[in-house]
Amino acid sequence: MPATTLDPTTALVLIDLQKGIAALPTAPLPSAEVIERGARLAAAFRARALPVVLVNVTGVAPGRTEAPLRGDTPPADWAELVPELDRQPGDIVVTKQHWGAFHGTNLDLELRRRGVTQIVLGGIATSFGVESTARAAHEHGYHVTLATDAMTDLDETSHRNSLEKIFPRLGETDTTEAILSLLA
Repeated sequence: MPATTLDPTTALVLIDLQKGIAALPTAPLPSAEVIERGARLAAAFRARALPVVLVNVTGVAPGRTEAPLRGDTPPADWAELVPELDRQPGDIVVTKQHWGAFHGTNLDLELRRRGVTQIVLGGIATSFGVESTARAAHEHGYHVTLATDAMTDLDETSHRNSLEKIFPRLGETDTTEAILSLLA
């Protein structure tokens, strides 16, 4: 369902737009396009004095999985947010250890303190961090809007599954341009 409205206190939440993840091969969109759209959304939200949340990840959830993690040590700047986001002093920065930005962080508290009732989501990877955060936001009672062209994945089929099967059950989906026009 296309985005119909943005609540007066809507926050932008950008997931894992950090140097290490942005350097990975992504599909269907290159990370540079997602970063550029995320930066445009962030600038528009800031211009309207709406909260901007920049999320990065520095760890992984414990537990055994069938798909083990790579064992190499990431570069020192792996978790640094990409400079194109133009991080501002008023931005909320959340560092997570899991896929989703709510579990084990102060994100819900930061949003509620500001009276946020809706979030707009984008980032990398669609089927990991973005979807996990969208699910938790929906469960926390936030209205969720997903900027479909401001997200990408490590796997195109997984990206498509999230967009077509999961996101319509969690909120509204639309393009960056459509969301920007709702902000105007």
